[in-house]
Amino acid sequence: MFYSAFIFGLISSFHCIGMCGPIAMMLPIDRTNEAKKITQIITYHIGKLTTYGILGLLFGLLGRSFYLAGMQQQLSIIVGVLMIMVAVIPEKVFAKYNFSKPVYRLITKVKSSLGQQFKNKSYKSLFTIGLLNGFLPCGMVYVALFGAIAMQNVTLGIGYMLLFGLGTIPMMVAVVYASGLLSFSFRGAIQKAIPLVAVIIGMLFIIRGLGLNIPYLSPSNMSLFVQPEANCH
Repeated sequence: MFYSAFIFGLISSFHCIGMCGPIAMMLPIDRTNEAKKITQIITYHIGKLTTYGILGLLFGLLGRSFYLAGMQQQLSIIVGVLMIMVAVIPEKVFAKYNFSKPVYRLITKVKSSLGQQFKNKSYKSLFTIGLLNGFLPCGMVYVALFGAIAMQNVTLGIGYMLLFGLGTIPMMVAVVYASGLLSFSFRGAIQKAIPLVAVIIGMLFIIRGLGLNIPYLSPSNMSLFVQPEANCH
């Protein structure tokens, strides 16, 4: 499942080009000093990874509560179904419902603070930009958070989100250096592949929850539970 987090991050980074690409291209970095430019970009991504780690912590705790309630299999299946739903249902359908209304004011404040940070070229500002950017609404992040919940472990939840974040970095760094790196047709093809990857990952979570006794992929029902003593035959 960790591999799926990084791969999904890598694929979804093509979606990020359209959503977060403008932010990456507008970063207040020193474009005359290459060494400083690199460290500034790294600082920005560290800030973003910090946010993903915090989200992984929170949703890992949520997943842990389901684990303690004995809902390991059910949760894995539910998460898989939700991933597939987010991938196949058009965004315009979700747009009809303002799911973010309860936190709309908070999102507005984040955007406002984000805009203020672009006026300063300090490392602190770059870290803050990455930190705040990670909290902006994003469908790809939501799918990754489902995965963090399904890890049913705080440490694994954090690790899942960090790997997702690491997967988005290569393409976002490339955007800073060359905004026209990829042709429009190629980006369009990748955009079409993103839902397919999300569906595949969702199916993996469903198969995992079914307990089909397939090593590494779908452990048996007994293997899904922590026991004080080994279950030997």
